[in-house]
Amino acid sequence: MRKLLTSLPFILLVAVIVGILVGLVANQPVMNVVVTIQYVLNQLIMFCVPLIIIGFIAPSITKLGSNVSRILSMGVLIAYLSSIGAAFFSTVAGYLIVPRLSIASSADDLRELPEVVFQLDIPQVMSVMSALVLAILVGLSAVWTKAKTVTRLLDEFQRMVLVIVTRIVIPILPVYIAATFCSLSYEGSITRQLPVFLIVVLIVIVGHYIWLALLYGIAGAYSGKNPLDVLRHWGPAYLTAIGTMSSSATLAVSLQCAQKAKPLRRDMASFGIPLFANIHLCGSVLTEVFFVMTISQMLYGTLPSVPTMILFCLLLGVFAVGAPGVPGGTVMASLGLITGIIGFGETGTSLILTIFALQDSFGTACNITGDGALTLFMTGYVERKKIPEMTESVDIFGD
Repeated sequence: MRKLLTSLPFILLVAVIVGILVGLVANQPVMNVVVTIQYVLNQLIMFCVPLIIIGFIAPSITKLGSNVSRILSMGVLIAYLSSIGAAFFSTVAGYLIVPRLSIASSADDLRELPEVVFQLDIPQVMSVMSALVLAILVGLSAVWTKAKTVTRLLDEFQRMVLVIVTRIVIPILPVYIAATFCSLSYEGSITRQLPVFLIVVLIVIVGHYIWLALLYGIAGAYSGKNPLDVLRHWGPAYLTAIGTMSSSATLAVSLQCAQKAKPLRRDMASFGIPLFANIHLCGSVLTEVFFVMTISQMLYGTLPSVPTMILFCLLLGVFAVGAPGVPGGTVMASLGLITGIIGFGETGTSLILTIFALQDSFGTACNITGDGALTLFMTGYVERKKIPEMTESVDIFGD
């Protein structure tokens, strides 16, 4: 019982419940404190994200040696295929379901959150995508030049980042999640705005689960391992993603979950999870496609044409690979596609941003849970190609 009460999933669930309850009864002075805490913790977590990416991906690449190019290429390829696969799946569902729905096209006004009392800005050393590209280039160049000194420095840096993750990032996550849900509850997103699009959101969440089942089934069949032995460890990451609404902010917990999953090779977990957290956004893509079709039906009384949706899905997959793993990253990165290809104006854009924000936490949870399936696929790939395991691998728990 004590182990249950001190487990990360239980702590995160308590944080969500406490945050919602406090938000329902909180007055403005209380919310001044809450939004300030939320802001400062978000700044700290997001500052650590580029460090985590560099600290895990660059050393992992150096340990892959001469095999790194094909492993990295395979990782990017399967992330793209998963994203466009989810997009086309959502498109088919949209053509079948959306015309049969009757959904309100507006949401109630939200209660305004108070201003942050103490604004402590902690700018990232670099953007998330810059960190990802830097980690890849540094790792690759160290392999190609056989830079032993740089490789040792990257190993030391990885151990330093690991301490930051286990002693700073993970302990403050429950507080950050509680503050986030407190803000949502106070402003009315949970009690007012969610019911407006409840049917659509529920359909999308079911779509997430179907796509995850397909991903894990394919990965399990390809790797020859039981995908449930991976999926059952992803609860803490799923709950964390619901609270943070960010694949990047959930990265530390995702790494812990991956290290617990025995079917995953530890070198692939250390390499794949940080990589996929930034380039694999299947849940967000699936969501955006269905919402775009729904809003098109709302505003114009018709769905986009099949050729339009095919082009939109193919390009959205590219944008998803480059989208930041932060709240709303996918939809913000693809606004040009929404206005240019789908043809949405200001009203349509506002609606897609609103409804996307309502379920962003579940889309993110689908993204990071799908990362486990892709990492299982990568494990099967390196084992089939008889690529030797790294001589050293990161152990989140130090055992």
